[in-house]
Amino acid sequence: MRRIAICLATAVTTLAATACASQLPENPVPRTPQAAKLAVTEVTNTLAHGWDVGFLPGGKLLVTQRPGKLALISGTTVTQPAADFSDVFVRGESGLMGLVVKPDFEKSRQFITCQAHKEGTKAVDIRLVTWKLSEDERTATKVGDLLTGLPVNPGGRHGGCRPTIAADGALLVGTGDTARATIAQDRHSLGGKILRIDVNTGKPLPDNPFISSTNPNEQRIYSYGHRNTQGVALRPGTGQVFTTEHGPDVDDELNPSVAGGNYGWDPSRGGTTPDGYDESVPMTDTTRFPDAIRPLWTTGKMTEAISGAAFLTGKIWGALEGRLAVVALKGQKMLLFSLDAAGQKVTEVTVPPELSAYGRLRAARSGPDGALYVTTSNGTGDKLLRVTPA
Repeated sequence: MRRIAICLATAVTTLAATACASQLPENPVPRTPQAAKLAVTEVTNTLAHGWDVGFLPGGKLLVTQRPGKLALISGTTVTQPAADFSDVFVRGESGLMGLVVKPDFEKSRQFITCQAHKEGTKAVDIRLVTWKLSEDERTATKVGDLLTGLPVNPGGRHGGCRPTIAADGALLVGTGDTARATIAQDRHSLGGKILRIDVNTGKPLPDNPFISSTNPNEQRIYSYGHRNTQGVALRPGTGQVFTTEHGPDVDDELNPSVAGGNYGWDPSRGGTTPDGYDESVPMTDTTRFPDAIRPLWTTGKMTEAISGAAFLTGKIWGALEGRLAVVALKGQKMLLFSLDAAGQKVTEVTVPPELSAYGRLRAARSGPDGALYVTTSNGTGDKLLRVTPA
């Protein structure tokens, strides 16, 4: 196993971090059966590759679907607001992806999607788009592009794109490296990064780690060296942020988010194989990048294709409150992580069996009602699941 144990000397949200050099065993924290039982309710089974979930005032939900569809869910009633997604490039792992509802929705009625964009049949980029939902909720109209120029792969690989509103109001966006060798380490590219931008303008925030750069893309970067980030989770009341990331055939990662951090993915091997995309390199290459941010946890010599992530929030969860829920596509399960208060160590991983009967799991979002909402991504008859303690 090539992983190094994390031993951060500072909080996970600070710029500087150091790590100890003790070796981690494979799957360093044992996976144990989940003691507390969960209740899983199927809200709907009418989705197609449900990608993300947003919450509207009053209890309704918006769900993006990768083929370019938007679902509005009220109770168990599902409607499809009319919206022009004809320019969405749908192929492989790309299409209509992440979603966030703007904090001022009650006034603006706006939400933001992350979507692959095409002109004619040609993939152009991945972009963040601002939409406005009509008062009668029958239509969604494009307000404009919030941010363009995120790279896209013509085959759709590693589209990434999970947006989340941070506690300070910043828009954090996890992006994929589009399976191109040099992109993750290229700080002039928006791919293979965590971006931190203004939710209303798409501009970089003044306290970003690379704000002094003359390159506008680099100014928007919070961290880099990522392969394909699929989840961005905020730990309530702490300011801590954690991300989930796909490995190649080993080492999916749960990472602490560190401003300015390099996460060590470099399939170009320092530019020596720029067209080869060498996936045999370590997910966190501490030989090439000694200061690379070490993961809190990895899957070791296998992958689960971990995806959406969210903290269980609210007293309804009892002893499970504060656990980090991470769902998996390939693994077809949910994992619950216990973290220490500093966010520097995983102390336990449990696998609740109730989520293992639904196939591939994509999104995980904590709702204002305290429930966890999870989408499946099996292709047809996909579900939105509401998860609560039994």
